[in-house]
Amino acid sequence: MDDQNKNLILASVLSFVVIVVWFIMFPPPEPTPQTEQETTISTQNNTASTTPVTSSELSVQPETVQAAQTIRLPIKTDRVIGSISTTGGRIDDLKLLDYHVEVDPTTPEVTLLKPVGQDEAYYSAFGWAALSGAGAPDVPNPETVWTVSGNDTLTTQTPVTLVWSNGKGLNFERVISVDENYMFSVEQRVKNTSGQEVSLRPYGLIRRHGIPADVKNFFILHEGLVRMSDGELAEDDYGTMEGYSIDDREGTNAVRIEVADQGWIGFTDHFWMTTLIPESGIGFRSTGKYYPSSNIFQAEAVMAPQTVADGMQVSTTTKFFAGAKEWETIRNYENAGIAGFLDSIDWGWFFFITKPMFAVLHWLNSLIGNMGWAIIGLTIIIKALLFPLAYKSSVSMAKMKALQPEMEKIKERTGDDRAKLQQEMMALYKKEKVNPASGCLPILLQIPIFFSLYKVIFVTLELRHAPWVGWIKDLSAPDPSSILNLFGLLPFAAPSPDSLLSIISLGVLPILLGISMWLQQKLNPAPTDPTQAMIFAWMPWVFMFMLGTFASGLVIYWIANNMITFTQQYLIMRAQGIKPDVFGNIKSGLKRKKPAK
Repeated sequence: MDDQNKNLILASVLSFVVIVVWFIMFPPPEPTPQTEQETTISTQNNTASTTPVTSSELSVQPETVQAAQTIRLPIKTDRVIGSISTTGGRIDDLKLLDYHVEVDPTTPEVTLLKPVGQDEAYYSAFGWAALSGAGAPDVPNPETVWTVSGNDTLTTQTPVTLVWSNGKGLNFERVISVDENYMFSVEQRVKNTSGQEVSLRPYGLIRRHGIPADVKNFFILHEGLVRMSDGELAEDDYGTMEGYSIDDREGTNAVRIEVADQGWIGFTDHFWMTTLIPESGIGFRSTGKYYPSSNIFQAEAVMAPQTVADGMQVSTTTKFFAGAKEWETIRNYENAGIAGFLDSIDWGWFFFITKPMFAVLHWLNSLIGNMGWAIIGLTIIIKALLFPLAYKSSVSMAKMKALQPEMEKIKERTGDDRAKLQQEMMALYKKEKVNPASGCLPILLQIPIFFSLYKVIFVTLELRHAPWVGWIKDLSAPDPSSILNLFGLLPFAAPSPDSLLSIISLGVLPILLGISMWLQQKLNPAPTDPTQAMIFAWMPWVFMFMLGTFASGLVIYWIANNMITFTQQYLIMRAQGIKPDVFGNIKSGLKRKKPAK
């Protein structure tokens, strides 16, 4: 086996080892469960209690179907429509106007939130929890019907106000506003005229009835609970949350994290998210729960106790994000003070590559106006950054090729003496200043880059339903064309992605990928060893089928990468005095060897 082939195999093996070792050494952090005795409030609020928190302080039972007297308050902005239920004052009906279920813009808009009573109900609720003990005041609950005060339609210019009184001197008010994107603000106020001091804990929660039907359950994507707690990101999928199973009246198994300064908690889907963001500088308890009897997943933020003296009023504001995980929108919220909010997008373990990679991709798209061409532009930038290594590798390979006659003489001279062979080979490399391992590094670097780009294309919203040219209408989906119907020339549709025939239903892009890999191989003659020659001959076509069902954007990157690599190697080899006989190598590869007589 010649050294170029050894380097290729060694690079592949080492790449696999590097990734496995990385996953073992740097697994994702797990949140630390806290027992009831350990749970305390950490806050900078002078009125906060430092006594242990018990689950009974926030005992909010799952809601029933809305009462007949419910009034719905419309939500109308340029980006979302929906409504607020006066029963419980819940934000529980929301559609995203900029996004559709399918590529076809005539299909329905994406529905994010659904009220109680509908399949997969999903909503937010806010309120005040009375501290446990005798004489605890009456507070609004999920069945409380609030009264509208003033404006009855929520827009970016007009907030809505809900009011309710317990009839015993506590008057509650809730002011809900929304910005031009996806951020709601919920200000909760309580005025005490009861004649005595009361202690209440403001809270916000998000409830999800059952696991979403469209959950991917794919290792590369996190779906489920996500939270940031004083700079620490934690993620739990729905299966893990089911392990937090609690009785509907107790919360002894819920996982709590006491946030001292700033953080957020919510649920993330593939492209959409809901998140509770309490005020910075005021501690809160971040909790993930699962109610098995009602199959409800819950994310909750419970703020520190507020002591309200008679004749006084207190208020607290919690932000509620409900919308699409747009990179620029979420980045702007982070810049406005929501710490670590950009990490709500699942950048993965290679975040140090994926985050800057997408930032460059987004910038290129803003210049070009097309994500497909932006991917090609990103490929050119990556190849330019790696060019010094690629140049060194190609020069080394060219020198190795020039040394091939000398290497054959050494093999003949040393015979079966492997130690002698290696000794003389190393002496030759040293004399000619050739590093046989220099070809490995560019290949090794391609592995995390390819994986990171795969991650970026799969998880980021900006690639969803993004067109390129002609038949490519969605860069996050496989090439829809098929060789089985001659790319649309025959009068029947291509097999669906779920069909077994989809494996052989190759589109234009996967075929171009195979051809580009095949051409790259033809820069050098086929290996003399027949086994190696057969493996290398089949490799492009194996990759063609392997990547045939990958996202079109990823295949575009791979094709562009192959063609740029081919051009670089060809020019460098010519500069080193080697004239690659591409057409001659193709002809020799097509010829069959005559059987030995």
